[in-house]
Amino acid sequence: MSERWLVVGLGNPGPGYAGNRHNVGQMVLDEIARRAGVTFKAHRSNAVVAEARLGVLPGGAPGPRVVLAKPGTYMNTSGGPVSSLAKYYDVPPERVVVVHDEVDIPFATIKLKASGGEGGHNGLRDISKALGTREYARVRVGVGRPPGRMDTADFVLKDFSGTEKKELAFLLDDAADAVECVIRDGLLAAQGRFHPKA
Repeated sequence: MSERWLVVGLGNPGPGYAGNRHNVGQMVLDEIARRAGVTFKAHRSNAVVAEARLGVLPGGAPGPRVVLAKPGTYMNTSGGPVSSLAKYYDVPPERVVVVHDEVDIPFATIKLKASGGEGGHNGLRDISKALGTREYARVRVGVGRPPGRMDTADFVLKDFSGTEKKELAFLLDDAADAVECVIRDGLLAAQGRFHPKA
């Protein structure tokens, strides 16, 4: 079994969706790829992938090997590409990290989970079904609740507001840090660092 990690950023394909709240997971992967100096390339599992090392370990050794992946399917059918990539790269579910939007936590808040339910998130539901387990890590990037009576599905398929866009770069930076922390230091350490203090 390889020592790689598989980091998946959820979203919908195509430029029309690129700025949507639903695509924040893919935006986080773009930030991680930018830091690592790698570019995404098409993969036969209906995804674009980039292989990278995450930073440098104490003592100067290169950081952990990761495969960054953005499924080429729509969000609700993300499971097929994720399962195919996990098999192709020989990555077990406990070394899979899924980065996704989360309406149940405030905008610009990050929460980390080791496993558990999908909370109505159809992309996660499809991944759990395809992997045959819920035992994979999630980096939940808060996009907030829709205002008034707006439907949640409509809300997540809209771009961030002007006010939110001013904070977005900081959010993506923090979420990229959280992914790196989960992989390098473990989930508990990452939760201690990134979860809001009570």
